[in-house]
Amino acid sequence: MTIRRWGAATLAAVALFAPALTGCARGGTEPETTGSAAPTVPTDAKEALLASTKEIAKGNFKFSMKGADLDGQGFVHQPSQSAQMSMKAGSGDFSMDMEVVYISPDSWVKLTVTGAEGVPGLEKLNTGKYQHLDQSKIKSTEGLGFNFTDVDPAGSEALTKAIVDVRKTGEGAYTGTIDLAKATDAGMVNEDSVTLLGAEATKLPFEAKLDTEGRLTSLAIQLPAVGSGQEQELTVGYSDYGAASPAKAPPAAEVVEASPELYELFNK
Repeated sequence: MTIRRWGAATLAAVALFAPALTGCARGGTEPETTGSAAPTVPTDAKEALLASTKEIAKGNFKFSMKGADLDGQGFVHQPSQSAQMSMKAGSGDFSMDMEVVYISPDSWVKLTVTGAEGVPGLEKLNTGKYQHLDQSKIKSTEGLGFNFTDVDPAGSEALTKAIVDVRKTGEGAYTGTIDLAKATDAGMVNEDSVTLLGAEATKLPFEAKLDTEGRLTSLAIQLPAVGSGQEQELTVGYSDYGAASPAKAPPAAEVVEASPELYELFNK
């Protein structure tokens, strides 16, 4: 959710926004065939939303994610076992741009961090180049890893299961309330923030939109102000189902091996 404390630990926390994308696809999934009949969208509103995330599991789509201080987008391409994303994060004088490329079994990350003076080894993070990662040095898929077992960047399946009530308001449009306390394993949900929200986390308003085939295209959750924070909206969007492109490796001239400082930051 909103990142408020800046420093090495926070940089790692911000980075976790990316591998909510962690994973591409379950092996053996066949590409979507053309010419097949469009699936029937369930008439029950909640069943429609539960079914809307099934296409994500095929691992071939573009996505976007946005919070108060975070803005990310990218794509997952299961046929090539690859994915790519870019993210901007910032508040006050701090900002971080991060680009991540995954082409199994390799991955690269490029960071540009400003306003974080005092973070040890900052110059080793701001190399201006893509840092190639040694997979044996990655301790957790929540940091820099990519395990190709969970393709959903936001955890929309978990989010739809946490819906308390929902009603259809128009063609492909739904609104209701959601209990984020039941979706803390979703990629776009920060468990500490849910704790801060307390009882309010159990009845947050949301809006969702589905395309004509019943696939989720957007989900927006409204969060109230907590402490010194402000009201905000968490959103995730999906598009180009079945039509994403393979990721491309960075040019060799723009690649260096990852520094120990990078592993230390993200393996916390």
